[in-house]
Amino acid sequence: MPFRYLLATVGLALLALATGPAHAQRSPDRARVRTFTIASFRTESGTTLPQARVVYGTYGHLNAARDNAILLPSHYLADHRGYEWLIGPGKALDTTKVFLVATELFGNGHSSSPSNTPGPFHGPRFPVMTIRDNVAAVHQLLTQDLKITHLRAVIGFSMGAQQAFQWAVSYPAFADRLVATSGTAKCYPHGVVRLEGQIAALTADAAFNNGNYTSPPTKGIEAFATVWTAWLYSQEWWRRELWKADAKPGTTFAQVLREYRTNFIPGADANDLILQMRTWEQHDVGTTPGFGGDVEKALRSIRAPILYMPSETDLYFPITDARYEAPFIPGVVLKPIPSLWGHTAGAAPNPVDAKFLNDNIRSFLAQPRR
Repeated sequence: MPFRYLLATVGLALLALATGPAHAQRSPDRARVRTFTIASFRTESGTTLPQARVVYGTYGHLNAARDNAILLPSHYLADHRGYEWLIGPGKALDTTKVFLVATELFGNGHSSSPSNTPGPFHGPRFPVMTIRDNVAAVHQLLTQDLKITHLRAVIGFSMGAQQAFQWAVSYPAFADRLVATSGTAKCYPHGVVRLEGQIAALTADAAFNNGNYTSPPTKGIEAFATVWTAWLYSQEWWRRELWKADAKPGTTFAQVLREYRTNFIPGADANDLILQMRTWEQHDVGTTPGFGGDVEKALRSIRAPILYMPSETDLYFPITDARYEAPFIPGVVLKPIPSLWGHTAGAAPNPVDAKFLNDNIRSFLAQPRR
Protein backbone atom coordinates (compact mmCIF):
# COMPACT_ATOMS: atom_id res chain seq x y z
CA MET A 1 0.00 0.00 0.00
CA PRO A 2 1.19 3.55 -0.62
CA PHE A 3 1.36 4.46 3.04
CA ARG A 4 4.42 2.21 3.29
CA TYR A 5 6.23 4.58 0.97
CA LEU A 6 5.49 7.34 3.45
CA LEU A 7 6.61 5.35 6.45
CA ALA A 8 9.69 3.70 4.99
CA THR A 9 10.76 5.88 2.06
CA VAL A 10 9.42 9.37 2.63
CA GLY A 11 9.92 8.88 6.36
CA LEU A 12 6.84 10.57 7.77
CA ALA A 13 6.39 8.04 10.56
CA LEU A 14 7.58 8.51 14.10
CA LEU A 15 10.05 5.66 14.50
CA ALA A 16 11.21 4.69 17.97
CA LEU A 17 14.79 5.52 18.93
CA ALA A 18 16.72 3.90 21.71
CA THR A 19 17.54 5.83 24.87
CA GLY A 20 20.29 5.60 27.43
CA PRO A 21 23.59 3.81 26.74
CA ALA A 22 22.14 1.83 23.82
CA HIS A 23 21.18 5.07 22.11
CA ALA A 24 24.69 5.50 20.71
CA GLN A 25 24.86 1.97 19.26
CA ARG A 26 24.52 1.31 15.55
CA SER A 27 20.88 0.81 14.63
CA PRO A 28 19.74 -1.59 11.90
CA ASP A 29 19.63 1.27 9.38
CA ARG A 30 23.44 1.53 9.61
CA ALA A 31 23.34 4.94 11.25
CA ARG A 32 24.92 5.78 14.57
CA VAL A 33 22.31 7.73 16.56
CA ARG A 34 23.34 10.50 18.95
CA THR A 35 21.86 13.42 20.86
CA PHE A 36 23.31 16.91 21.08
CA THR A 37 22.08 19.07 23.96
CA ILE A 38 22.21 22.86 24.01
CA ALA A 39 21.85 24.64 27.33
CA SER A 40 19.70 27.80 27.49
CA PHE A 41 18.68 27.76 23.84
CA ARG A 42 17.01 31.06 22.93
CA THR A 43 14.42 30.78 20.19
CA GLU A 44 13.45 33.44 17.68
CA SER A 45 10.19 33.89 19.59
CA GLY A 46 12.19 35.06 22.62
CA THR A 47 11.58 31.94 24.70
CA THR A 48 14.63 30.26 26.23
CA LEU A 49 14.50 26.48 26.62
CA PRO A 50 16.65 25.30 29.55
CA GLN A 51 17.73 22.42 27.32
CA ALA A 52 17.24 21.88 23.59
CA ARG A 53 18.02 18.41 22.28
CA VAL A 54 18.81 17.58 18.66
CA VAL A 55 18.79 13.90 17.74
CA TYR A 56 20.90 12.98 14.74
CA GLY A 57 22.31 9.97 12.93
CA THR A 58 25.66 9.64 11.20
CA TYR A 59 26.72 7.40 8.34
CA GLY A 60 30.28 6.72 7.23
CA HIS A 61 33.40 8.22 8.73
CA LEU A 62 34.62 11.79 9.13
CA ASN A 63 38.04 12.07 7.56
CA ALA A 64 41.09 13.52 9.28
CA ALA A 65 40.65 16.89 7.57
CA ARG A 66 36.98 16.93 8.67
CA ASP A 67 36.00 18.14 5.22
CA ASN A 68 33.94 15.25 3.78
CA ALA A 69 30.66 15.94 5.61
CA ILE A 70 27.21 16.32 4.05
CA LEU A 71 24.19 17.46 6.04
CA LEU A 72 20.77 15.84 5.57
CA PRO A 73 18.16 17.83 7.56
CA SER A 74 14.89 16.01 8.21
CA HIS A 75 11.40 16.74 6.96
CA TYR A 76 7.91 16.66 8.51
CA LEU A 77 7.77 14.28 11.50
CA ALA A 78 10.63 12.26 9.99
CA ASP A 79 13.57 10.76 11.81
CA HIS A 80 17.19 10.54 10.65
CA ARG A 81 16.39 7.67 8.24
CA GLY A 82 14.45 9.81 5.78
CA TYR A 83 17.28 9.96 3.21
CA GLU A 84 18.28 6.34 2.82
CA TRP A 85 17.02 6.48 -0.77
CA LEU A 86 20.21 8.47 -1.44
CA ILE A 87 22.62 6.39 0.61
CA GLY A 88 24.57 3.28 -0.31
CA PRO A 89 26.13 1.39 -3.22
CA GLY A 90 25.00 2.70 -6.59
CA LYS A 91 23.33 5.73 -5.03
CA ALA A 92 24.37 9.38 -4.91
CA LEU A 93 25.97 9.23 -1.44
CA ASP A 94 28.77 6.69 -0.98
CA THR A 95 29.53 6.35 2.72
CA THR A 96 33.00 5.00 1.95
CA LYS A 97 33.79 8.53 0.76
CA VAL A 98 31.49 10.93 2.61
CA PHE A 99 30.35 11.42 6.20
CA LEU A 100 26.62 12.03 6.49
CA VAL A 101 24.92 13.89 9.32
CA ALA A 102 21.15 13.38 9.32
CA THR A 103 19.47 15.70 11.83
CA GLU A 104 15.94 15.60 13.25
CA LEU A 105 13.76 18.71 13.45
CA PHE A 106 12.50 20.09 16.72
CA GLY A 107 9.00 18.77 17.24
CA ASN A 108 9.44 15.33 15.66
CA GLY A 109 9.03 13.55 19.00
CA HIS A 110 12.73 12.70 19.39
CA SER A 111 14.48 16.05 19.28
CA SER A 112 12.98 18.53 21.77
CA SER A 113 9.23 18.52 21.19
CA PRO A 114 5.94 19.33 22.91
CA SER A 115 5.55 15.63 23.71
CA ASN A 116 8.90 15.09 25.43
CA THR A 117 9.73 18.40 27.12
CA PRO A 118 9.05 18.86 30.85
CA GLY A 119 7.11 21.79 32.26
CA PRO A 120 6.78 24.64 31.91
CA PHE A 121 7.26 24.03 28.15
CA HIS A 122 5.33 20.78 27.77
CA GLY A 123 2.45 20.22 25.33
CA PRO A 124 0.87 23.40 23.93
CA ARG A 125 3.27 25.55 26.00
CA PHE A 126 6.24 24.50 23.85
CA PRO A 127 7.44 27.53 21.82
CA VAL A 128 6.99 27.67 18.08
CA MET A 129 10.34 26.80 16.53
CA THR A 130 11.31 28.36 13.22
CA ILE A 131 13.41 26.86 10.47
CA ARG A 132 16.11 29.35 11.52
CA ASP A 133 15.94 27.99 15.08
CA ASN A 134 16.58 24.52 13.69
CA VAL A 135 19.42 25.69 11.46
CA ALA A 136 21.06 27.61 14.32
CA ALA A 137 20.89 24.56 16.58
CA VAL A 138 22.40 22.29 13.93
CA HIS A 139 25.14 24.85 13.29
CA GLN A 140 26.09 24.49 16.96
CA LEU A 141 25.89 20.70 16.67
CA LEU A 142 28.26 20.64 13.70
CA THR A 143 30.78 23.17 14.97
CA GLN A 144 30.79 22.22 18.67
CA ASP A 145 29.91 18.53 18.82
CA LEU A 146 31.47 17.27 15.57
CA LYS A 147 34.04 20.06 15.06
CA ILE A 148 32.91 20.49 11.46
CA THR A 149 33.32 24.02 10.11
CA HIS A 150 32.51 23.37 6.46
CA LEU A 151 30.19 21.05 4.53
CA ARG A 152 30.47 19.58 1.10
CA ALA A 153 26.72 19.91 0.74
CA VAL A 154 23.34 20.34 2.38
CA ILE A 155 20.66 18.14 0.83
CA GLY A 156 17.04 18.57 1.91
CA PHE A 157 13.57 17.31 0.99
CA SER A 158 10.41 19.30 1.88
CA MET A 159 11.05 20.93 5.28
CA GLY A 160 14.62 19.75 4.74
CA ALA A 161 14.66 21.87 1.56
CA GLN A 162 13.43 24.82 3.61
CA GLN A 163 16.45 24.26 5.85
CA ALA A 164 18.80 24.00 2.87
CA PHE A 165 17.67 27.41 1.63
CA GLN A 166 18.04 28.87 5.12
CA TRP A 167 21.58 27.49 5.38
CA ALA A 168 22.38 29.20 2.06
CA VAL A 169 21.16 32.55 3.44
CA SER A 170 22.24 32.35 7.10
CA TYR A 171 25.64 30.72 6.51
CA PRO A 172 26.46 31.49 2.85
CA ALA A 173 30.00 30.09 2.92
CA PHE A 174 29.39 27.04 5.10
CA ALA A 175 28.51 24.57 2.32
CA ASP A 176 29.99 24.08 -1.14
CA ARG A 177 26.65 23.06 -2.65
CA LEU A 178 22.99 22.75 -1.77
CA VAL A 179 20.20 20.53 -3.04
CA ALA A 180 16.51 21.27 -2.44
CA THR A 181 13.82 18.79 -3.50
CA SER A 182 10.06 19.43 -3.16
CA GLY A 183 10.49 22.54 -1.04
CA THR A 184 10.83 26.31 -1.37
CA ALA A 185 12.62 29.19 0.34
CA LYS A 186 9.36 30.55 1.71
CA CYS A 187 5.97 29.15 2.64
CA TYR A 188 3.62 31.29 0.55
CA PRO A 189 0.08 32.23 1.62
CA HIS A 190 -1.65 29.31 -0.10
CA GLY A 191 0.61 26.93 1.81
CA VAL A 192 -0.31 28.66 5.06
CA VAL A 193 -4.02 28.27 4.28
CA ARG A 194 -3.52 24.54 3.61
CA LEU A 195 -1.64 24.01 6.84
CA GLU A 196 -4.19 26.00 8.84
CA GLY A 197 -6.91 23.80 7.37
CA GLN A 198 -5.11 20.70 8.58
CA ILE A 199 -4.62 22.23 12.02
CA ALA A 200 -8.31 23.15 12.13
CA ALA A 201 -9.27 19.56 11.29
CA LEU A 202 -7.12 18.23 14.11
CA THR A 203 -8.14 20.73 16.77
CA ALA A 204 -11.90 20.41 16.04
CA ASP A 205 -11.87 17.21 18.09
CA ALA A 206 -13.23 18.10 21.55
CA ALA A 207 -10.70 15.68 23.03
CA PHE A 208 -7.90 17.99 21.85
CA ASN A 209 -8.85 20.38 24.67
CA ASN A 210 -6.60 23.24 23.51
CA GLY A 211 -3.66 20.86 23.50
CA ASN A 212 -4.21 19.71 27.08
CA TYR A 213 -5.52 16.26 26.15
CA THR A 214 -5.26 13.36 28.56
CA SER A 215 -5.61 10.78 25.80
CA PRO A 216 -4.88 11.15 22.08
CA PRO A 217 -7.49 13.15 20.12
CA THR A 218 -7.89 10.24 17.71
CA LYS A 219 -10.76 11.68 15.67
CA GLY A 220 -8.86 14.91 15.16
CA ILE A 221 -5.69 13.12 14.11
CA GLU A 222 -7.69 11.02 11.64
CA ALA A 223 -9.30 14.15 10.21
CA PHE A 224 -5.87 15.77 9.90
CA ALA A 225 -4.50 12.68 8.13
CA THR A 226 -7.36 12.60 5.66
CA VAL A 227 -6.91 16.24 4.71
CA TRP A 228 -3.13 15.79 4.48
CA THR A 229 -3.53 12.76 2.21
CA ALA A 230 -5.66 14.74 -0.25
CA TRP A 231 -2.69 17.02 -0.93
CA LEU A 232 0.07 14.43 -0.86
CA TYR A 233 -0.09 13.13 -4.41
CA SER A 234 -1.25 14.60 -7.71
CA GLN A 235 -4.82 14.33 -8.90
CA GLU A 236 -3.55 12.24 -11.81
CA TRP A 237 -1.87 9.85 -9.36
CA TRP A 238 -5.24 9.19 -7.79
CA ARG A 239 -7.08 8.95 -11.12
CA ARG A 240 -4.62 6.36 -12.41
CA GLU A 241 -4.76 4.50 -9.08
CA LEU A 242 -0.99 4.43 -8.80
CA TRP A 243 -1.43 3.32 -5.21
CA LYS A 244 -1.90 -0.14 -6.70
CA ALA A 245 1.84 -0.31 -7.43
CA ASP A 246 2.48 -1.50 -3.88
CA ALA A 247 -0.93 -2.88 -2.94
CA LYS A 248 -1.85 -6.51 -2.37
CA PRO A 249 -4.11 -8.03 -5.04
CA GLY A 250 -7.72 -7.23 -4.30
CA THR A 251 -7.01 -4.10 -2.28
CA THR A 252 -9.75 -1.52 -2.69
CA PHE A 253 -9.61 2.26 -2.73
CA ALA A 254 -11.74 2.30 0.43
CA GLN A 255 -9.11 0.19 2.21
CA VAL A 256 -6.33 2.49 1.03
CA LEU A 257 -8.14 5.59 2.24
CA ARG A 258 -8.91 3.98 5.59
CA GLU A 259 -5.22 3.08 6.01
CA TYR A 260 -4.19 6.66 5.42
CA ARG A 261 -6.84 7.95 7.80
CA THR A 262 -6.07 5.59 10.68
CA ASN A 263 -2.38 4.74 10.24
CA PHE A 264 -0.76 7.68 8.46
CA ILE A 265 1.79 8.53 11.15
CA PRO A 266 1.51 5.79 13.79
CA GLY A 267 1.89 7.08 17.34
CA ALA A 268 2.20 10.75 16.36
CA ASP A 269 1.45 13.28 19.09
CA ALA A 270 -1.08 15.97 18.18
CA ASN A 271 0.94 18.85 19.64
CA ASP A 272 4.03 17.63 17.76
CA LEU A 273 2.06 17.54 14.51
CA ILE A 274 0.90 21.11 15.05
CA LEU A 275 4.29 22.42 16.16
CA GLN A 276 5.96 21.30 12.95
CA MET A 277 3.13 22.71 10.84
CA ARG A 278 3.70 26.07 12.54
CA THR A 279 7.44 25.74 11.82
CA TRP A 280 6.64 25.00 8.19
CA GLU A 281 4.21 27.84 7.63
CA GLN A 282 6.39 30.50 9.24
CA HIS A 283 9.38 29.80 7.04
CA ASP A 284 10.62 32.77 5.00
CA VAL A 285 14.29 33.40 4.18
CA GLY A 286 13.33 37.06 3.65
CA THR A 287 12.78 37.50 7.38
CA THR A 288 16.38 36.54 8.09
CA PRO A 289 18.01 39.48 9.92
CA GLY A 290 19.43 41.93 7.41
CA PHE A 291 16.91 41.34 4.61
CA GLY A 292 13.91 43.28 5.93
CA GLY A 293 11.36 40.68 4.89
CA ASP A 294 12.49 40.77 1.25
CA VAL A 295 12.62 37.17 -0.01
CA GLU A 296 14.05 38.22 -3.37
CA LYS A 297 16.92 40.08 -1.71
CA ALA A 298 17.64 37.06 0.48
CA LEU A 299 17.68 34.74 -2.53
CA ARG A 300 20.06 37.07 -4.39
CA SER A 301 22.49 36.79 -1.46
CA ILE A 302 23.00 33.04 -2.01
CA ARG A 303 26.50 32.22 -3.19
CA ALA A 304 26.68 28.42 -3.17
CA PRO A 305 25.41 26.58 -6.25
CA ILE A 306 21.93 25.10 -5.70
CA LEU A 307 20.29 22.19 -7.47
CA TYR A 308 16.61 23.10 -7.18
CA MET A 309 14.34 20.12 -7.87
CA PRO A 310 10.63 20.83 -7.47
CA SER A 311 8.13 18.11 -8.31
CA GLU A 312 6.08 18.97 -11.39
CA THR A 313 2.92 17.85 -9.57
CA ASP A 314 3.58 19.01 -6.00
CA LEU A 315 0.48 20.46 -4.33
CA TYR A 316 2.37 21.43 -1.14
CA PHE A 317 5.15 23.39 -2.83
CA PRO A 318 3.80 24.07 -6.35
CA ILE A 319 6.30 24.30 -9.17
CA THR A 320 5.11 27.86 -9.90
CA ASP A 321 6.65 28.96 -6.59
CA ALA A 322 9.98 27.41 -7.56
CA ARG A 323 9.82 29.11 -10.96
CA TYR A 324 9.21 32.41 -9.18
CA GLU A 325 12.19 31.96 -6.83
CA ALA A 326 14.78 30.49 -9.19
CA PRO A 327 15.55 33.64 -11.27
CA PHE A 328 16.70 35.45 -8.12
CA ILE A 329 19.23 32.76 -7.11
CA PRO A 330 22.73 33.15 -8.61
CA GLY A 331 24.03 29.86 -9.99
CA VAL A 332 20.78 27.94 -9.55
CA VAL A 333 20.09 24.79 -11.55
CA LEU A 334 16.32 24.36 -11.78
CA LYS A 335 15.58 20.70 -12.55
CA PRO A 336 11.89 19.76 -12.11
CA ILE A 337 11.11 16.14 -11.29
CA PRO A 338 8.85 14.71 -14.02
CA SER A 339 6.58 12.68 -11.79
CA LEU A 340 2.91 12.06 -10.97
CA TRP A 341 3.79 11.32 -7.35
CA GLY A 342 3.15 14.86 -6.18
CA HIS A 343 5.04 16.09 -3.14
CA THR A 344 6.55 12.68 -2.42
CA ALA A 345 8.46 12.69 -5.73
CA GLY A 346 11.23 14.62 -3.97
CA ALA A 347 11.96 11.62 -1.74
CA ALA A 348 12.09 8.84 -4.35
CA PRO A 349 8.84 6.92 -3.67
CA ASN A 350 9.27 4.76 -6.77
CA PRO A 351 12.21 3.46 -8.85
CA VAL A 352 11.83 6.01 -11.65
CA ASP A 353 11.94 8.98 -9.29
CA ALA A 354 14.76 7.37 -7.30
CA LYS A 355 16.92 7.04 -10.41
CA PHE A 356 16.17 10.59 -11.56
CA LEU A 357 17.06 12.04 -8.15
CA ASN A 358 20.16 9.94 -7.57
CA ASP A 359 21.53 10.52 -11.06
CA ASN A 360 21.06 14.29 -10.95
CA ILE A 361 22.26 14.74 -7.36
CA ARG A 362 25.31 12.54 -7.99
CA SER A 363 26.23 14.56 -11.09
CA PHE A 364 25.70 17.88 -9.29
CA LEU A 365 27.87 16.91 -6.34
CA ALA A 366 30.64 15.65 -8.63
CA GLN A 367 31.11 19.05 -10.29
CA PRO A 368 34.34 20.87 -9.39
CA ARG A 369 34.18 23.34 -6.52
CA ARG A 370 33.97 26.94 -7.57
